[in-house]
Amino acid sequence: MGSTADKIKGTANDAIGQVKEGIGKAVDSDKLQAEGLAQQAKGHGQKAVGEAKEAAKDAADKVAEFANKKL
Repeated sequence: MGSTADKIKGTANDAIGQVKEGIGKAVDSDKLQAEGLAQQAKGHGQKAVGEAKEAAKDAADKVAEFANKKL
């Protein structure tokens, strides 16, 4: 999966988790609140993976560009 897809999935999971947590609070459901928090954590992790992939690609592109200038 590419960096953009990871960031999109992460954002979606974060948003869904926030909704679940809010509903859990509204209906006084500790289980639903916990599920929401867990889904938010999953989303944050996915976004971090996407950002790391993007940073690695940017670094590789810069190295390749530098190498091509030296040749």
